[in-house]
Amino acid sequence: MALLTRRGKLAFIVVCQALLLQIQTLPLQAENILSDQKNEHNGQDLSPPEKSEGKEGIATYYSMKYAGKRTASGSRYSPRKMTAAHPTLPMGTKVKVVHLGNSNEVIVTVNDRCRKRRYPTIDLSHAAAKELGFLGKGTARVIMQTLDGES
Repeated sequence: MALLTRRGKLAFIVVCQALLLQIQTLPLQAENILSDQKNEHNGQDLSPPEKSEGKEGIATYYSMKYAGKRTASGSRYSPRKMTAAHPTLPMGTKVKVVHLGNSNEVIVTVNDRCRKRRYPTIDLSHAAAKELGFLGKGTARVIMQTLDGES
C-alpha cells in the first residue's frame, strides 16, 4: 500500500468495501428466495404429475431475434402464437406439451425445425413457454405427446 497514491488508496478501499458488502448480503438474499419459494408451494399440490404416454424431453424457447423471420414451413415466427420447432415431427402436427415441474400443459403446432440433439427436445414460442411457466428460466423437463386425428 506504500506505493499507492492517496487517490489509489481511496479507490482500493471503496472496491474492498463494495466486495465485502456483497458477500455479507448474499446469505440474506438466499433466505428471502427460500422463504418466497416456500410461500409459493404452500398453496400448490406438489404431487408429481401422472406420466402419460409420450416422450420425456427438454423444452426450450425461441429467442426474440427470430420474431418475424421465416420458419421451415414458410410462415413467419410470431412469439404470440402457440407454435414449436421439432427435429423430426411432420409440419402441422399438434403436440401436447406437459411441464413436469408444475403440470401446466399447452397444445402447439409444429411449424419449424430445430437441430437434432442426443435427447428428445422441442423449441417453443414465447407464448407457449409463458403458458408452461418456464419463460426466463431457459429450459424445462416436459412430456411431448402427439395428438392423433388433429392436423
